Amino acid sequence: MLNVWVYSLVSVLIVSLISLVGVFTLSVKHEKLRKGLIYLVSIAAGTLFGGALLHLLPEVIEEHGFGLDVSLLVLGGIVLFFALEKVIHWHHHHTVEAEGRVHPFSIMILVGDALHNFLDGLIIGATYLISIPAGIATTIAVALHEIPQEISDFGVLIHGGFSASRALLLNFASALVAFLGVILALSLQGYVENIGFFIASIAVGAFIYIAGSDLIPELHKYPKLSVSIMQLIAFVAGILIMVALLFLE
Repeated sequence: MLNVWVYSLVSVLIVSLISLVGVFTLSVKHEKLRKGLIYLVSIAAGTLFGGALLHLLPEVIEEHGFGLDVSLLVLGGIVLFFALEKVIHWHHHHTVEAEGRVHPFSIMILVGDALHNFLDGLIIGATYLISIPAGIATTIAVALHEIPQEISDFGVLIHGGFSASRALLLNFASALVAFLGVILALSLQGYVENIGFFIASIAVGAFIYIAGSDLIPELHKYPKLSVSIMQLIAFVAGILIMVALLFLE
């Protein structure tokens, strides 16, 4: 159990540090950054699909079988993240006018991301309870998804009225909420039977929803053939990363 705690906490620390990536984008031209990010989004989509279908779902089925309860929990994950996007405006494809002050939408971004990061921590901790390889696969999938999202967050916070230094600090503080999630998941293990099974099943739905609803539609905004081919290669590369991790088991 000690190994699970160590792996989980280190994983969440790594994912949280990704929130600082925004500082490296300040000197990059917007158009160049946008072109590069779309391929990272492609890889993230592949790793999320691969993590859900090659690691989490097989682990859940191996431990508990594939019954109606698994299907309902997976659907529950899809519904949960759909609700998050609707209620907390998790999508960041909005523009705001700062007018020399902090726009309320920036606060919503921070609140929404804090909840999102809490769920990331919960999922990472729960999947390590299933198995160490499943936890590693989940961490990689979450981390690759976080990079483009955190860059987007940083840009929105600055556009919403925060200074670069304050946006970076608040974004990092929001990311640290993931520690609460991972600690809760691991602490509940002794009190809630099969907590790893429940959260991992929900994570399958969450990963499928994020990849299919958030990331894939972004890729379709770039129909140029050469870009599409590179997106496909990056997408398959993300899946292959998850395939390679199977050999760790």
